[in-house]
Amino acid sequence: MSAGFKAREALEPWQDTRLAPADRVQALVDAMTPREKLAQLYGIWVGASPVGGDVAPFQHELTDGVDFDAAIRYGLGQLTRPFGSAPVDPAVGALSLARTQRRIVASGRHGVPALAHEECLAGFTAWGATAYPVPLAWGATFNPGLIEEMAGRIGASMRAVGIHQGLAPVLDVTRDPRWGRTEETIGEDPYLVVTIATAYVRGLEGAGVIATLKHFIGYSASRAARNLAPVSMGPREFADVMALPFEMAVRESGVRSVMSAYTDVDGVPAAANQALLTGLLRDTWGFTGTVVADYFGVTFLRTLHALAATDGEAAVQALSAGLDVELPTVNAYGEALLEELESCRIDEAVVDTALRRVLAQKLELGLLDPDWDPLPEGFTEADLDAVEAARGRITLDTDADRALARLVAEQSLVLLHNDGTLPLTAAEGARILLVGPAAEDSSTMLGCYSFPGHVGALHPDVPLGIAIPTLLAAIRQEFPQAEVTHLQGVSIDGGEDSGIASAAAAARGTDLVIAALGDRAGLFGRGTSGEGCDVGSMRLPGRQQELLEALLDSGTPVVTVLVEGRPYALGSAPLRAAAILAGFFPGEEGASAIAGVLSGRVEPTGRLPVSVPATPDGQPYTYLGAALAQRSGTSSLDPTPRYPFGHGLSYAEYEWAELSVPVASAPTDGSLALSLTVRNTGQRAGVEVIQLYLHDPVASVVRPVNRLIGYARVPLDAGESVRVHFAVPADVTAFTGVDGRKVVEPGALELRLGASSTDIRLAAAVRLTGERRFVDHTRTLHCGVEEERTVWRR
Repeated sequence: MSAGFKAREALEPWQDTRLAPADRVQALVDAMTPREKLAQLYGIWVGASPVGGDVAPFQHELTDGVDFDAAIRYGLGQLTRPFGSAPVDPAVGALSLARTQRRIVASGRHGVPALAHEECLAGFTAWGATAYPVPLAWGATFNPGLIEEMAGRIGASMRAVGIHQGLAPVLDVTRDPRWGRTEETIGEDPYLVVTIATAYVRGLEGAGVIATLKHFIGYSASRAARNLAPVSMGPREFADVMALPFEMAVRESGVRSVMSAYTDVDGVPAAANQALLTGLLRDTWGFTGTVVADYFGVTFLRTLHALAATDGEAAVQALSAGLDVELPTVNAYGEALLEELESCRIDEAVVDTALRRVLAQKLELGLLDPDWDPLPEGFTEADLDAVEAARGRITLDTDADRALARLVAEQSLVLLHNDGTLPLTAAEGARILLVGPAAEDSSTMLGCYSFPGHVGALHPDVPLGIAIPTLLAAIRQEFPQAEVTHLQGVSIDGGEDSGIASAAAAARGTDLVIAALGDRAGLFGRGTSGEGCDVGSMRLPGRQQELLEALLDSGTPVVTVLVEGRPYALGSAPLRAAAILAGFFPGEEGASAIAGVLSGRVEPTGRLPVSVPATPDGQPYTYLGAALAQRSGTSSLDPTPRYPFGHGLSYAEYEWAELSVPVASAPTDGSLALSLTVRNTGQRAGVEVIQLYLHDPVASVVRPVNRLIGYARVPLDAGESVRVHFAVPADVTAFTGVDGRKVVEPGALELRLGASSTDIRLAAAVRLTGERRFVDHTRTLHCGVEEERTVWRR
């Protein structure tokens, strides 16, 4: 018998692996008292700091001290962030978690361990773990396979220390980039979002970690881009933009958990929305996993939404709606819900339904098996008695991890503009002036959910735990023959401008200027990007725009490098800069990746997952707009972006040709096809990203001018030619019609092949024929893509 369980003369039914999983779960449900059942439906956050900055909304108001021994007497559903609340050595943390799990098993009557969860939005949020690029950078790669590989490595590091669930990925579609959490989104197009997010889920789940889709649904569409603000949207935007990524991910990824959003949509908070959490998610889409609350989301039904007078009422509303687990700690699902249950204000069958889902996941993870043991692989019983001696025995940032982080960063960088200055060929003695607040501050490479930014900033006396080269160090290493000098010029968000004049003067006496500008991630106003760091306009923070304009006035070529969490307007730089390179918080290896693109060692292959605005105002805007959302003579505001969704330049040169459409029509239950040839006519290898857009000129409801329905990321050697074939099922043209049903309509369509949402290279006029056809969640969701490679000779 494993030391992880109390010794018993015979196996309990729920431990008997010979029984069907449903029978094991039901046996445990039947054996539990009401109090024991509720204990499985909440987490405890024992590591939450009682002082310092919050890492969750209203953390300190809603997190009281917990008597852990008393709390686990009846069992425990989840342990909240044992690694992501304070710096802890990975091996020490893993052994401490194992000891805690044994205490939980020994304390309860049924020997059920807790499920441990962590954040993993930009890598495992733990001290010493690899800090990968943020999700907006994942979107810029247009490379689902790479993101699946990254998620697999993140999941493996989490499992190595005893974590079972990761609170990622974010499937919120960017609707207003002023929102602070834009960096956590994958982009402004739902198809790009879901293809990248589904790959992430597969990687995490493939490593044995439960992935969590969030935030279900509508969080990123809050009014005026304010965090936690109400959401107003119509049923078509809800279904065709915000819900679509969740629908596709539930169908295709194998995801086992969903997190409810904080926000209300048209007055109904997600945490109490039965039509959403049960009707749509479970009854329609067939989701069978758990729904967990965003932190304190159940209590917010009382404190923020005013739907409940007591925590007990809030608990009844949430549990009845289909929210299974209260996180991060117990406020409503404990004594408050027990009182409601004992007073018959909620049926115990509702509790049992949630409980079965929770226990089924624990069974899948092996937590109910008789041989389960929390001891990490490679450790012995003796290590549990000498936890501190294990310090340093687990590495969460290996050379392989860093190499993968570097590759993701390299593929995420987007070359927005280039007059031929890049790639740089710095001769011996060439003078390069590196100016800007992102040049010598390594923290500017990281998003707000990286451990150093999310938690480490609250512990300034603790080492970072990982190496994060600065851009200055990376530039000097990349160009050893050049004379590289540095001036800060201005801070990220301060109002001082005393360094601008001296930076401009230095620029006039150098051969090349690299302006390193952007954001500093933080939480709840402690940064310029991140959760609770919303902005009123898309202007670079602080005095950075003034610095950039002064450098451009110097007459010296200026290469603008952006390290940011959202896309900013850039003033006159698109017209005057020698080049502009954008990176969305590219992680611990971001500086090396940027230096590599500047030198040409790395080919720029990233494409914009969000539009870059031409002016700081005029928001919100995304490319998914109807005709009236575009520039017109009826408004003095021009929303046309400076650089559109999907844009990105390369050092290689490509030719698109030979569009073929074998049959220009198909029935509404059929499929269309088109193909093209892409040739690399340049002198170096590169990657072209072919984007397939749908234009519907006449429909029964207003439709976007362009909508992405497929893409192909095509590597091409110099002189190589690839024939790319797209199969387009009629189903992918479906949209939510007047009556609220998904419909495929007959009529004319245009299939557009573009290098961005506005740079359409080839277009085919096609037609769907026959009757209107209504479809549901079982419809085909993707276009097929195939490649034929040849070598093209001039």
